Amino acid sequence: MQDVTDLAFMQVIAFYGAPDFFFTEFFRVHSQSRPEKHILRSIDENRTGRPVFAQLIGEDLIHLERTARELLRHPIAGIDLNLGCPAPKVYKKNVGGGLLRDPERIDEILGLLRASVPGLFTVKMRIGFEDTRHFDRILDMINRHGVNLLTVHGRTVKEMYRSDVHYDAIGHAATRVKCPVLANGNVTSANTARRVLDTTGAAGVMIGRHAIRNPWIFRQCREAFAGKTPVVLRLHDVREYVERLYRATFAPDVPEVAHVNKMKKYLNFVGQGVDATGSFLHDMRRTQSEADLFGVCDRHLLANGDVPFALEPYPGVIARPNCETPDSNADGCSLDTITA
Repeated sequence: MQDVTDLAFMQVIAFYGAPDFFFTEFFRVHSQSRPEKHILRSIDENRTGRPVFAQLIGEDLIHLERTARELLRHPIAGIDLNLGCPAPKVYKKNVGGGLLRDPERIDEILGLLRASVPGLFTVKMRIGFEDTRHFDRILDMINRHGVNLLTVHGRTVKEMYRSDVHYDAIGHAATRVKCPVLANGNVTSANTARRVLDTTGAAGVMIGRHAIRNPWIFRQCREAFAGKTPVVLRLHDVREYVERLYRATFAPDVPEVAHVNKMKKYLNFVGQGVDATGSFLHDMRRTQSEADLFGVCDRHLLANGDVPFALEPYPGVIARPNCETPDSNADGCSLDTITA
């Protein structure tokens, strides 16, 4: 997830139960680009014990090849190509989800990256741009170019995050391609992950925004996949998570109000599991200092510490759209994966 899945966030997630592997924020590739240093840190300084895939977004063949070769000098698990980002500012540049309108270009990119990457080469895609007219054609390219892993977000680019997820399309991909398929889109909980796997026949799930809301979700998935009842967390556990996340993402050169505002990006998702009325979100969004923020957390999370933290988001308690700009990608460009 762009502007979310940095080194600090990966470390916090891993503390509560890491996924099987991570994907970085996307490296923007163009003629003047160089791999962003802060994203490289999430690879080079990663101590989570989990493999990390380097995610690329771009359409310039020469510079995609150059960037892939540069990243191969770092301890990555593989290279991942983004064909899923639905943000208009991205797809209007004919990258991310925008490439789904141009299967010929996708064919060229897949061929180039497959030839450039001696190890694992993975792809994340949506089911189409405004419809699914090119879906099967692109799936056949995935086979022809020997892609090792395909993640499918079950919406078109134009559907953004508003529509139901077309899990039948993910299931179709799982039967058509030769490589393992990961299901992505509205994987809200461990129980949902289990149902999605049963419905689609996918090899695993990719989880984005709901790992922001619930960092225990990967542990809970493993428990559900093993036939166990997922652990129930309580609001005092959430208070500890907020504190840990605040400290991990703190930078001494960032003004306090700026860091508080950054925390709101995460807490917009966390709040979906705190209370059905949205009171925590209402109060949290109005804080301007660390003291104010943790005062709200104490009133809502510590004072009600024994109340269970909801496994599923409360209906009608919505994260604001500006908090879905991790490409806007909280399900989107990539966070973490767990396989069944």
